[in-house]
Amino acid sequence: PVKSLGSGFVISADGYILTNNHVVQDADEIKITLSDKKIYDATLIGRDEKTDLAVLKIDVDHKLPFVELGDSSAMQVGDWVIAIGNPFGLARTVTAGIVSARGRVIGSGPYDDFIQTDASINPGNSGGPLFNMKGEVVGINTAIVASGQGIGFAIPVNMAKDLLPQLKTGKVSRGRLGVHIQEVTPELAASFGLDEKQGAVISEVVKESPAQQAGLQVGDIILAVDGKKVVEMRSLPRIIAAKKPGTKVRLKVLRMGEIHEIKVVLDDLEGDNSEEYSQATDDRLGNLGLSVRQITPELAARQRLPLDQGVIIHRIKPDGLTADAGLQVGDVILMVNNKSIETVADFKHALQDGKDAPYMRFLVQRQQIRLFVVVKLEK
Repeated sequence: PVKSLGSGFVISADGYILTNNHVVQDADEIKITLSDKKIYDATLIGRDEKTDLAVLKIDVDHKLPFVELGDSSAMQVGDWVIAIGNPFGLARTVTAGIVSARGRVIGSGPYDDFIQTDASINPGNSGGPLFNMKGEVVGINTAIVASGQGIGFAIPVNMAKDLLPQLKTGKVSRGRLGVHIQEVTPELAASFGLDEKQGAVISEVVKESPAQQAGLQVGDIILAVDGKKVVEMRSLPRIIAAKKPGTKVRLKVLRMGEIHEIKVVLDDLEGDNSEEYSQATDDRLGNLGLSVRQITPELAARQRLPLDQGVIIHRIKPDGLTADAGLQVGDVILMVNNKSIETVADFKHALQDGKDAPYMRFLVQRQQIRLFVVVKLEK
C-alpha cells in the first residue's frame, strides 16, 4: 500500500474535520493524528472534487477544541496570515506571510477563486488552515507553484462555509442556469451601451434549461444575481453553483439598453448524470458496465461536443460488455437501437426498451467520426 500525508483541522467539538479532497481521494484507510498525538480512524463523510474540499469524522468520547471560521471576503492584499500544517511529515509546522492576491484562477477547477499567499506552503500542507491575525480560519491551504518560491494558494473559507451543510450530508448539489456566457470586453460593453465593463453576456441559451423557461435571450447581459453584482464573467458560475437546485433567483439583466428583473428557478447541475446504469436487479443489463453523464455546457465547450443531443460515457468497467464491444470513455451516445438520445432519461428508457433483444446497437460520436457499436447481451 502507498501512504500519503496531508493536513486538516477540527471544525466542531464532535469531531468533524475539514481538509482537501485530493488528500483523501481514493484512500482505503484514513488515520487522523491530533495534536495530543492520539490516532483515530476517520470516516469520509462527504467530498467535492470541483472545489477540492472534503469533510471527515472521527468518533471521540469528549469534546474537542475546534477552530473558528472567519470571513475570507474581508481579507485584503497585504494582510498578514499564518499557515499551519504537516509539510513533509513535519507535524504542526507554522509559517507566516501576507495575502499576495485574491481571486486567483489557476486552472484547478471550474470555481477557482484562490487566495494567494507567500506564507511557506509545501507538500503535506494541503488541507491545513490559513489563519488571520484574529486566529480565525480564512482559507484552506491547497496548492503551490512547484517551480516558484513564496507562491501558495488557499481556498477561501467562505466557499467551504457555503458547502459544509451539504458536505456533511455526503452529497453536494449545485444550481444550474443553463446558458453559455462570455466576457464583456470594453468593445462589447460599448456596443451594448454599458458604461463600464461588467457582467456576463449570454452567447447561447441551452434548450429546455431554466434560463430558456424564464425567457433569457442571447445578448442579455447578467449584471447581478439576488442583488450581488456580477463583477466579471467568471464570477457568475460560482454564484449560481453556490445556490441549491430549486432556488428561485432574481437576475438583473440588461436587454436592448433596458434593465429587466427576471426570476429563474434553478435546476440541478449534476442531476442524476453520474448514475451507474449497470442495473444490478437485471442480469441482462447488469453487465453492461458503463456510466454516462448529460452533456453540459462546460463539457461541450471543453471537448467541443454537440450541445443539443447525446450523453457522454465517463466510466467503463474493463470487464463489462460495452468494453468488450469497443465502446470507450469519451464516446458520445447519439442513439440506442433506433431511439435518439438527448438526455440521461432517454438513455435509461432506451436501455429498458431494448433489454430483451439479443443485441443492443449504439450510434456514437468519437472525436470527428460517427460509428455503430453492437453490444451482445448475455442470455
